[in-house]
Parts: sequence; structure tokens; C-alpha cells
Amino acid sequence: MHIEFRHLRTIRAIHQAGGLARAADLLHITQSALSHQIKGLEDQAGVELFVRRSKPMKLSAAGLRLLRVAERVLPEIEALEDEFSGLREGSSGRLHIAIECHACFEWLFPVLEQFRKPWSEVDVDIRPGLAFDALPALQKEEVDLVVSSDPETLPGISFKPLFDYEPVFLASRHHPLAEKPFVVAEDFRDETLITYPVDRSRLDVFTELLTPAKVEPKATRQVELTAVILMLVASGRGVAVLPDWVVRELHGSSDYVVRRVTEAGLTKRLYAAIRDDDADKPYMSHFLKLGRDIPVRLQRRAAAPA
Repeated sequence: MHIEFRHLRTIRAIHQAGGLARAADLLHITQSALSHQIKGLEDQAGVELFVRRSKPMKLSAAGLRLLRVAERVLPEIEALEDEFSGLREGSSGRLHIAIECHACFEWLFPVLEQFRKPWSEVDVDIRPGLAFDALPALQKEEVDLVVSSDPETLPGISFKPLFDYEPVFLASRHHPLAEKPFVVAEDFRDETLITYPVDRSRLDVFTELLTPAKVEPKATRQVELTAVILMLVASGRGVAVLPDWVVRELHGSSDYVVRRVTEAGLTKRLYAAIRDDDADKPYMSHFLKLGRDIPVRLQRRAAAPA
């Protein structure tokens, strides 16, 4: 027996309509074509599926069994068709994000809050890229986007610029360095530097300042959460260098001072690494746009008068 989806749709339509004429209208075929479908289906099944000469038209016991299959299978097929249609049209898909930048969660959550509203059918997940090799995972399609400040040349991968940011120095308002207009590498020799728990090669304060100057802080302390870093800095337990978007919410706070790192300041750029094949997907383009816009909105809000 060879049952096709059209057979399941036929049995369901006749049950719903209660007659051949209305069922044919539901299926957008002629009544004659529908009669031929029924005969062919019964020939294959080897049993009668309908009670003849009943009004409205009724299913036999065998027909009811086939109807239960149709009611179970067809909704799954229709949902799959909708999903594939969404993929073709770009309204659904998968966006699994790996983060190589520990502080990027402070930026990412507002982006996702704006993203989820128009793209509710996109499956979004976040994986801390510090726990695995994010870029090879991107190439193997285990993730779909990697947030990184260290672009590389990789086949099939593009690094899309998101925004420039400035690593800034943060200290308690009562700290001696609070009197300086900016800090330099030598200022860190006698300080406890509070950082995220990542390798030095991923920390701007080391890659852009301390390592080139061959300066080692008196001590380093690794802390997982930004809020805890801020608490420790405010209580004078150490100093920190954080991206400027992290400290914008501190605008006007009496607990901290924010100073530039070197007189000219440091500039870094954040990128979204994606596969070239995904670049034209509408939801990917919108995510990248939001990723570029959100820091600007945060900056304007932080600069607004109280």
C-alpha cells in the first residue's frame, strides 16, 4: 500500500466537509477527480473507507483509523512546510552566537532584546566562546556568529565591523590616580588590576598597553561578573580597564572616575564573524544593524542631562 500526503488530506477534508462536493471545494479539485482519488485509495487499502449511501458521508472503521493517522501526521507536515517557507523567505532560521569578548554580554543583551521582537521565529542561543574554539566552530556550522575584536583571514568567513570602542581606566573616586587626566602603563606597577577571567591575549589592557611597555601590575585579580568588578573598584580594592560601553551607565556616579588610557586614548573595533553563505539572510543583516546602532543609543542616553 502506497499512502501519499494527498490521500491523508482527502480523508481529512471529506470528514470535515461531510460530502464530496464541499470536500472538493476545500481541496480545490473537481468532484470527479476526488471520486477517482477515493476509489484509488480504497483499491490500495483493500478495504472500504467510507459508509456508502450515508448522509452526511461517513467514514468506516478503517477510514476512521486512517483519519487518526492524517490528524497526527498532517499538522507536523504543515508545520514543516511553514518552517521551510520561513527559511526561504528569511523570516526564520538559527542564530547561535559565540562570544570571545567577556564584556560583550553588556552590549549583546540590549541587541537581542530589540532583535527578538521582529524575528521571533529565529532560534537564538548564546555560547561563551571562551570555553571552546569559536572560529573553528563557526566554520563547522556549530555556531552562526562569533563576536570578536581579533579579526583573522579565514576561508568562507567574513568579519563584519560593528563599532569602535575605547578601553577606559576605572578607579574609585578616592584613588590617587583619580587626580590624573589620563593614565599610562607605568601607573599600573603598584596597582591590583581587576580583570575578567580570560587569557591576557584577550584583554585590551595587556595587548594594547602593558605587554608592549613591559609593565607588570603589582597583582591581578580575576572576576567573572562586571557588577562585582565595579563593586571592588568602588571600594578601593583595585582598578580596572573596561570597554567604554560598559561604563556608560556609570555616567554621573560619585563612586568612580573614568579616565583615558594614554593621552590619546586607545581605540579598538568589535566585529561579528559570520559565514559568507549567511551574509544575505535578512535576520542576519538586521542583527548586524542593531549591533551597530545599540552602542550609539547607549552613548546618547549616557550623555543626556539628568
